[in-house]
Amino acid sequence: MIQLYTAATPNGWKASVLLEELAIPYELKPVNLGAAEQKEAWFLALNPNGRIPAIVDTANDDFAVFESGAIMLYLAERSGQLYGNNAKERSQIQQWLMFQMGGVGPMMGQANVFFRYFPEKIQPAIERYQNEGRRLLTVLDNALEGRDYLVGKDRGDYSIADIANWCWAHTHEWSGIDIDGLNNLKGWIERIKARPAVQKGIDTPPRAKPEDVVKGGQSMIQK
Repeated sequence: MIQLYTAATPNGWKASVLLEELAIPYELKPVNLGAAEQKEAWFLALNPNGRIPAIVDTANDDFAVFESGAIMLYLAERSGQLYGNNAKERSQIQQWLMFQMGGVGPMMGQANVFFRYFPEKIQPAIERYQNEGRRLLTVLDNALEGRDYLVGKDRGDYSIADIANWCWAHTHEWSGIDIDGLNNLKGWIERIKARPAVQKGIDTPPRAKPEDVVKGGQSMIQK
């Protein structure tokens, strides 16, 4: 059994969507970001960085894993699913996962802060992060030319690389990022959105008010 400590943010969805896709039994442990539960001692024992999500694998000596990308790798390796068919594909999946962790998530998260939450509208900052977010989504669009998914032979196979990037990319409107003209990306977003496990994964964590997300120190910035 997996215990999932999470909330309804793009990084939180990465874990819940993957657990649903893998059909791994899990117990949802909602974390109240508005009350800053992720900063309390009990949660810091699971994740010293004080960010969601975190998991505990009760079938593996209560092994705790933090950082959404690390959680995805752990669950994919544990199940042997959605992680490619050979070493080359696994490396490619890791590359796209790192692309999301180091680029898409941080840039769109900063766009959220300056576009949605920051009390003063600092236009150069808004444009800087929206433009970089658009550039990164264009990289995804180019990679999806003639493909259904990011990694694999022919048109590609659905993997954790797609889940990780989708959980952020599909929120582009919230970041104020226009994806007009990125037709490969649009089709990919809709293709993944239509998956029942994806819908359940994003609907399962309880929704928090945007101001509570910011108050809790998450603000969709964290990796």
